[in-house]
Amino acid sequence: MQRRSRAIAAATGVVLAATLAACAPSDDTPVLTWYTNPDDGGQAELAQQCTEAADGAYRIEVSVLPREASSQREQLARRLAASDSSIDLMSLDPPFIPELANAGFLAPVPDDVAERVSQDVAAGALAGATWNDELVTVPFWANTQLLWYRTSVAEAAGLDMSNPVTWDQVIDAAKDQDKTLGVQGIKAEALTVWINALVESAGGHIVQTPEADAEDVELGLDSDAGREAARIIGEIGSERLGGAGLPTQDENASLSQFQGDSGSFMVNWPFVWPAMQSAVDAGTLDQSVLDDVGWAIYPQVTEGEDAAPPYGGINLGVGAFSEHTDLAYQAAECIVQPENQAAYFVSNGNPPANTAAYDDPEVQETFPMADEIRQSLEQAAPRPQTPYYNEVSQGLQETWHPPASVNPDSTPKTSTDFILAVLRGERLL
Repeated sequence: MQRRSRAIAAATGVVLAATLAACAPSDDTPVLTWYTNPDDGGQAELAQQCTEAADGAYRIEVSVLPREASSQREQLARRLAASDSSIDLMSLDPPFIPELANAGFLAPVPDDVAERVSQDVAAGALAGATWNDELVTVPFWANTQLLWYRTSVAEAAGLDMSNPVTWDQVIDAAKDQDKTLGVQGIKAEALTVWINALVESAGGHIVQTPEADAEDVELGLDSDAGREAARIIGEIGSERLGGAGLPTQDENASLSQFQGDSGSFMVNWPFVWPAMQSAVDAGTLDQSVLDDVGWAIYPQVTEGEDAAPPYGGINLGVGAFSEHTDLAYQAAECIVQPENQAAYFVSNGNPPANTAAYDDPEVQETFPMADEIRQSLEQAAPRPQTPYYNEVSQGLQETWHPPASVNPDSTPKTSTDFILAVLRGERLL
């Protein structure tokens, strides 16, 4: 009996091996390496799906980049500078796209591909995928911040949240009710995101000359828009409206504060919704808190003028030195199909760049604020698009921190002088 079982197992193994061999791509199938940012496995799943859909034309293998965006940039830039041909596809954080495009590290997007992957893409996501008036990456998923609020606080303040509200209104509401505002004042990228959204919402731009060389860059901080941004941040900081921990407060800390008794309004990314649901399921957050949560478009700086909410996410770039750029763009088109973006949103919580994906019934059920996210992405503005983004962002963090020290009369000019000195090689970060 034992010998017969071994014989059956051996025969079964031969049949299984033959079946797998028949299904697997041949040894000469081109392999595309996709360097991805860490997620919950969604990009690896999409790689497998598109490999199967390619029917032997190519096979996608995933290589995961470091968790920190700055480390991702450093690793990719170094390898591309060495003309690394193994980089076929890259998941790119939008602020670093101009630097890579300007250096010639991205393969040009074919005109027909550009036309297809631009259809139904939110305006903010399309802007973030563009450099020098050309689409240089393929929009994949796009992130934005909403204004989250406790409905009980908004009602007590007499705010009609069905209409856009301003920063001054939420500041006054928090003051009047002795509540805290959920904002990110940490000396990190989150602070740059906040500053940029305020400046853009006030009608300005941090960088006025995106394509200029370092010594010729002109900044728009020392302006009415920059001073309005400084006024709002300085008031929240100096009056302790962001809580005692504001100088070290990131997105997760803002969420924890918002869920507490002092919570009122919070600007934050859509991840907070599944995070709160998971906390309720785990028994660490009362259902009544979740039931008290509402959402709206990012606050206006100027009443009656649309806000320019933060924009983030991931775009797909094709390495300029890849031996299979045509296949890489085929794979990118497969990855960003609206149905794939919708499934990725539901499984990994990352919103689609394609607006049609928001009509998916499962998306609407899982994220009841899907329509607000889509609208926010239409209004969203990228962070400063410049090959010198790293210097600009770190310069902002050096001069606009802590929030309590920000002054509309001095901070915009101090910040301008510091960043320009860094760009000209006169100062170090």
